[in-house]
Amino acid sequence: MQELYRLAENLKRLRLQYGYSQSHVADVLGIRPPSYHAYEAGIAIPTLKNFIKLAKLYDVSLDDLIE
Repeated sequence: MQELYRLAENLKRLRLQYGYSQSHVADVLGIRPPSYHAYEAGIAIPTLKNFIKLAKLYDVSLDDLIE
């Protein structure tokens, strides 16, 4: 579960670093904002497809999202 916590922290940090709102990231992923909020809250895990979209959005590797 430690990985899920790091993922949530990393997603929030990257989003704030880029100046994006949760709604904007949700739009990019094609999901509803509450679903994206669940990723940052550590309640839900993105699908592989959304992991890839997030990595591309933030120009990081998949490993960087969870480490």
